[in-house]
Parts: sequence; C-alpha cells; structure tokens
Amino acid sequence: MQLKLVIFDVDGTLVDSQGLIIEAMNLAFEGEGLAAPSRADTLSIVGLSLDVAMFKLLPEADAKLRERLVEGYKHGYMLRRAETGVAQSSPFFAGARDVLQRLHAYDDVLLGVATGKSRRGLDKLIEGHGLEGLFVTTQVADDHPSKPHPSMIATALAETGVEARDAVMIGDTSYDMDMAAAAGVAGIGVGWGYHETSALSAARHVVENFAALEGALAQVLEISS
Repeated sequence: MQLKLVIFDVDGTLVDSQGLIIEAMNLAFEGEGLAAPSRADTLSIVGLSLDVAMFKLLPEADAKLRERLVEGYKHGYMLRRAETGVAQSSPFFAGARDVLQRLHAYDDVLLGVATGKSRRGLDKLIEGHGLEGLFVTTQVADDHPSKPHPSMIATALAETGVEARDAVMIGDTSYDMDMAAAAGVAGIGVGWGYHETSALSAARHVVENFAALEGALAQVLEISS
C-alpha cells in the first residue's frame, strides 16, 4: 500500500484564531508603549515564527525589544486563551473537523501538521478540540526555521516515510505554498484564511471551501472524495 501524507497548516486553515492573534499582538505592542499594528499587518505575518514575524512588523526595533514583544505576545495569547477556552478562541472553520475525520478513516492516508505555533500552543489546540491521535507528524516553530523554509515538510516526509510526490501541503498563506514548492510537494491554497488568494501563486490548486478541498485532494493524490 502506497501511503499518502496530507499536511495541514493550522491558523487560518483549520481554525479561525484571528481574534485571539490580533488581541495578543495588540497587548504585546501596547505593553511596550507602541502603537499596535493594523489588523491587516498582523494577519499578514500569521504562519511565520514569532521572531521573524516581529522583525517583519518592526524592522527598525532592536533585538531586545523584539524579544520582549515575542514574550508579550505569548503571554497575552495564553492569557486570553485560558479565559475563553480553545473552542471559542480558535474555532474550526466550517467543515474542517468532518474532513479531518474522513481523511483519517482512509488506511492509506496519513495526516500531519506544519505550523508556526509553538509545541505548547499546538498541544493545547489539539487537546482543546479533542484531536489526539489524529496527526502522525506535527512540525512546529520550536524545531525549525520559519516558513517558507522547507524544513517542516522535509521532516514530516522523513518521519512518515512518504515520498514528496505522494504528499500535499494545505494552507492559507504564501508562506505555506512557498514552503510546499521548496519541499517539492503539491500545495493546495485555501481562500478562507488570512492571505488574499492572489498571494497563493505557488499553489497547484486554490479552493474556497472544505468540500472543494476534498475534490482537489482527489486530483492531486487520488484520494477518493
């Protein structure tokens, strides 16, 4: 049996955490006496590792200030998530859970994650949504260079033993699609996330809902929809 690997980004792809992300970023900047980034600017960096994200948002700042902003963001994120709970602060997009469960039921399909989240953040999300045992490989920002470096996907392929031609990366940002291209795997961009679809030029397909995603997977990996 030839195994296939479907790798998902998380924020903006599986769950809609933009409210939590924006609030945490605002708290971090305000804690340093700085004007908070615009909503568009904050959403533009979702998917990047936090150190890279802060550099992109505030390139003129010194390294120590950016480090404090990273810590402030983490603190604000954890605080707000604890207050509201995972299901409310990072709800699934419509159809996401159902598609995950259907894909998981195939004997020849493995599921993975490649996210800019920390290990702690991903573990909390998996626990909060009851997704334990669903993903066989989980790649996080703690262990890799920031997207779009291909390290996350390369490691996921190595851990599962799946060839690049039998894998796909699903995500909502240009970082996800550029990472997929750099790793030599097909990229499927989603239109409901945080980057405009016009930015997903490296994607093999761009879909607008989870029903269409299953159809695209059927074409790319010959997974029956």
